[in-house]
Amino acid sequence: MTYSLSDFDFVLPEALIAQLPLPQRSASRLLHVGTDTLSDQSFADVLEHLTAGDLLVFNDTRVLKARFFGVKESGGKVEVLVERVLANTDEQRAVLAQVRASKSPPAGTKIRLADQFDVIVGERAGEFYTLNFPSDVFELIEAHGRLPLPPYITHDADDFDEQRYQTVYSRVPGAVAAPTAGLHFDEALLERCRAKGINFAYVTLHVGAGTFQPVRTENLADHNMHSEWYTISEESVAAVRATKASGKAVVAVGTTSMRALESASQSGQLQAGSADTRLFITPGYVFKTVDRLITNFHLPKSSLLMLVSAFAGYDRIRAAYRHAIKQQYRFFSYGDAMLLSNASSSAFSSTDNSPEHKE
Repeated sequence: MTYSLSDFDFVLPEALIAQLPLPQRSASRLLHVGTDTLSDQSFADVLEHLTAGDLLVFNDTRVLKARFFGVKESGGKVEVLVERVLANTDEQRAVLAQVRASKSPPAGTKIRLADQFDVIVGERAGEFYTLNFPSDVFELIEAHGRLPLPPYITHDADDFDEQRYQTVYSRVPGAVAAPTAGLHFDEALLERCRAKGINFAYVTLHVGAGTFQPVRTENLADHNMHSEWYTISEESVAAVRATKASGKAVVAVGTTSMRALESASQSGQLQAGSADTRLFITPGYVFKTVDRLITNFHLPKSSLLMLVSAFAGYDRIRAAYRHAIKQQYRFFSYGDAMLLSNASSSAFSSTDNSPEHKE
């Protein structure tokens, strides 16, 4: 079947968009999407579906305080959202950024950010600008930037957001959005996973602002997928291969981990290394590495909704979303989660594509 953009639209009551995280990370809800069942659980119950030897693959990116307000020499106000750090050496300290201003700033324009330091506008790259920083990029961002919450969250980031909009295992700065499936894991749950014999591996994919942009072309083949940078170590590749060899499951924690793993598997086998990826996964895609996926609920008409539909099956995802809305699950970054299995694997050998809820 050929799918179009309108096939991935749905009506979501605004009240179901989670504006705040729960007090406890692992207290969120989990919708387990089985072969022909939908089961309402607590996120901590994810352990019931994992066995010793399974591999959880986490994205260890850390969200930058990438949002700045500034002013041009002319006095015009500017808002900057850093998309990616391009270079941070003595020779060059530059970022790629979105710049919102009344007039597009030409190359050479000086902008004072956060009333603290000046950046110089360099070359333009499509919708982005190159901004040259005066000193260590990461230090300036951490000291003077603001955490960039998603556009559907209506409050400005506060101290609580700065803690909770990071995973507890984040360590490589570079993202402008959190890998939100990982937000449900706290240290206690991670320790319970270790005690059960579940193994961990890490990839890094720096999530870009494009993750929030809806697909706008009715013909999905016409969509220009945003680019994101990832890296996968030899150690993580070895862990995945050992898991596969033992017949256990590779479980991606989040669509970003999924995207990194599948991007690095395009040759047919997972390879270590670093690269930019524009991989656009839609129904019909054959998954090469990931067996199961932990993920939040995604926006209508988004590339991530298309990805999970490709993974678990279009009809199953539609049924799961209808159920989640009826049962008032919390949606998007601070919301609840789902546990999915690859529809083409033995875990989903049934031909039934319309799961019904069972207690």
